[in-house]
Amino acid sequence: MRTLFDEVAIQNMVVPNRFVRSATYEGMGNPDGSCKDEVIELTAELARGEVGLIISSHAYVELRGRVRPPQLGVHTDDMVPGLTRMAEAAHANGSRIVLQIAHAGCTAAEPTGELVGPSAITLPDGRSCGEFTTSDITDIVQAFRNGAQRAKQAGFDGVQIHSAHAYLLSQFLSPYFNRRNDRYGGSLVNRSRIHREILREVRDVFGDDAPILIKMNSDDFIDGGFTRNEMVQVAKILEEEGISSVELSGGTPLSPADRGFARPGIQPPDEEVYYLDAARLYKDAVSVPLMLVGGIRTFDVARWLVEQEVADFISLSRPLIREPHLVKRWHEGETAQATCIHCNLCFGPARSGEGIYCVAEGNQKMNTQGA
Repeated sequence: MRTLFDEVAIQNMVVPNRFVRSATYEGMGNPDGSCKDEVIELTAELARGEVGLIISSHAYVELRGRVRPPQLGVHTDDMVPGLTRMAEAAHANGSRIVLQIAHAGCTAAEPTGELVGPSAITLPDGRSCGEFTTSDITDIVQAFRNGAQRAKQAGFDGVQIHSAHAYLLSQFLSPYFNRRNDRYGGSLVNRSRIHREILREVRDVFGDDAPILIKMNSDDFIDGGFTRNEMVQVAKILEEEGISSVELSGGTPLSPADRGFARPGIQPPDEEVYYLDAARLYKDAVSVPLMLVGGIRTFDVARWLVEQEVADFISLSRPLIREPHLVKRWHEGETAQATCIHCNLCFGPARSGEGIYCVAEGNQKMNTQGA
């Protein structure tokens, strides 16, 4: 029987268990995108907590693709020394690590210039988005290749291509954002073309045996957006192209709060897996290993997902902000639920550049000390 603590290989990367730290925006980048010491220590702490695979937060591959200033970058060679320290921190403490490489497109919160995406549209907040030319798209594909090359130079085991949460590659997949009528728009084959081009370039950098992952939306949860059925079709296309593993998430900043990737509040165990139905659709059609994120905070739920082969890896985000040693605690037999209360207060310091931490835990400690 499969267990949560099996040693599992993804291509040539051997992961010591089935737990993944899903890429979580740390807000621990310097103004130039380089790593602060705090993100190195956070990486080491997650590894000491026995997280099998650490996926770093989205590192922008070019400056136009930065979401906000405290974000990590992989857009110049100057980023490599800090990223090398991050990879070394994970490896020295027993974890594997991949770098998530990304571009924000037209949903950058604090863009460095004009907002640009697959199509010229006006966003619900009134901001205007320009349209990338085919020449721009060629440059973006090259930027992803260059980012992958720097990740390899820094010693990462592989990369994860970010195509979720209405960032650029997610925008290309979504008819809500992608209204092009050229070879990058229209049919799903065309809307996924940039993914295939990037995957080929990244695979060329890392070789056939290294793990190349992708994070995808299971569903945009917006009218006219990317759907679960389309997700399955894209996953099959990427399987044919040689993707190593798919991580399923869902939602966009435009989605209802109760359908997004950071839903507030704790759900009962029988409802805590946000994308369960999508995972089942995926497993019925695709053989590439599945990483499943979204709401999982109970040991028995995680175990059931693996034992029933609904997912191959359990991805955690917010629970590991509160408890970076959660996996170790569970491994040692203390299997109570994660103590994260899904209040989402942690996003505040991450976005401000203070760096992510559990605000609720700090408030509880202060209240206890005050009492």
